[in-house]
Amino acid sequence: MAIVRKFSALTAATVVVAAGLVASGCSTTKETSSTTTTEASAATTTTAAGTTTAAATTAKPADVKSLVPTPANTAETKGPDAIANDGVHLHFQVNGAPKEVMDAFKIDLEGKGWDVTTIVTSGNGGVGGGATYTGTNGAAYGVFDGGGYDNKTYLDVCTWPTKPADPNCARGER
Repeated sequence: MAIVRKFSALTAATVVVAAGLVASGCSTTKETSSTTTTEASAATTTTAAGTTTAAATTAKPADVKSLVPTPANTAETKGPDAIANDGVHLHFQVNGAPKEVMDAFKIDLEGKGWDVTTIVTSGNGGVGGGATYTGTNGAAYGVFDGGGYDNKTYLDVCTWPTKPADPNCARGER
């Protein structure tokens, strides 16, 4: 009877192992391989089975932040803060006259690959003023709003992976 019990225990263990193998795809190890390549406009994924899929991608919030230059003479930076539609908001306090700071920031944006459109400017020769720009950099979209008085300029920057339906860039805390 001792032999029958050993056989029964052995048979039960074999059944459990076999059931486990069937449940796991008939293999004691499961090997997968995945490679993802991301470019500006496409991602490709290849699996161990050799299946390749491609999908359009857009810049992620961390990516759109990297498209924003830090203005010269920045005294304080706040953000990046997440905003709607996978966007980011940055706020800069810059030491410098508003018109000069915003003119220089526009040149810096263009140097980072932005196609900039001027929406409004003010402050020709006065102590106050500023500007609002919008721009695209590939699929990314940005709103750049700055102004101030005397030698202080406050600049709010909002960027998104793609242009949102309502590209509202609220001003940050001053």
